[in-house]
Amino acid sequence: MDYRRLGASGLKVPALSFGAGTFGGSGPLFGAWGNSDATEARRLVDICLEAGVNLFDTADVYSNGASEEVLGAAIKGRRDAVLISTKTSLPMGDGPNDAGSSRSRLTKAVEDALKRLGTDYIDLLQLHAFDAGTPVEEVLSTLDSLVRAGKLRYVGVSNFSGWQVMKSLGLADKHGYPRYVAHQVYYSLVGRDYEWELMPLGLDQGVGALVWSPLGWGRLTGKIRRGEPLPEKSRLHDTASFGPPVEDEQLYRVVDALDTVAKETGKTVPQIAINWLLQRPTVASVIVGARNEEQLRQNLGAVGWSLTSDQMKKLDTASEVTAPYPYFPYRRQEGFARLSPPAV
Repeated sequence: MDYRRLGASGLKVPALSFGAGTFGGSGPLFGAWGNSDATEARRLVDICLEAGVNLFDTADVYSNGASEEVLGAAIKGRRDAVLISTKTSLPMGDGPNDAGSSRSRLTKAVEDALKRLGTDYIDLLQLHAFDAGTPVEEVLSTLDSLVRAGKLRYVGVSNFSGWQVMKSLGLADKHGYPRYVAHQVYYSLVGRDYEWELMPLGLDQGVGALVWSPLGWGRLTGKIRRGEPLPEKSRLHDTASFGPPVEDEQLYRVVDALDTVAKETGKTVPQIAINWLLQRPTVASVIVGARNEEQLRQNLGAVGWSLTSDQMKKLDTASEVTAPYPYFPYRRQEGFARLSPPAV
């Protein structure tokens, strides 16, 4: 397994990490992802550790805390061998302080997560969404207190816009608070919006990307193809409305290119889609999920080899879309390369 520094921090994380959203799954969304109990989860954790995957990502909102509880049971007795990443800020109830990133909410959320996970510290806590109702200084000072108390080691965010990340980093620098070192983002061959603003920001500010839904919300599994109906057992029947939308023609264009590269490499469509991400700038780790051992081993096959430059270009071309304003005009002008971060 390849290990990479997480942003500008000293923490090294595996190129692939495991998303525990399938643990204890319940409800229309998480139930469709999977519902591994502690016994099955322990076996999946075993396989991950054997392969060098030691970062496990979850969130309090995943099945109302059940994912954290099952993950905690699965890693019991080997806490020092794993890195735990969890998230908070999304609603966990109907009360006025059951959502957001206020001092009250964050303090309680961290204490609750520690109990569910059965640990006394969290390696990486990420804010699951930006809280526009709480001053950024309050958020950062609370995180600073939690880091100083030894309950958190690193902090990051998820699903923030560029200005939200940059404002937070600027105030962190001003007051000496911990900087966000990670941004958990949606990024895939059918979802490249991350590249327009957040990737250049990550390069400039040392914020590493943890990629969620690398298979485009289940669309790049190799089971969806042009001219064929959606497979009967596809979870997209129940979950498509929860995730980022993709136009059919864009999807089929990417799938056609993936099929071509699959024939050239002998790798599966999901393995190729993940390997493409691993060669993109700022990507520290790609989060893979699995409902069972077979799916997990398939995903682990995405590392240990690399797509050629020609194959990367083929996938780049098939997946490229016109960026929105203000990003698209400058790509047509001479000298744009001097204004852009390297390798974007």
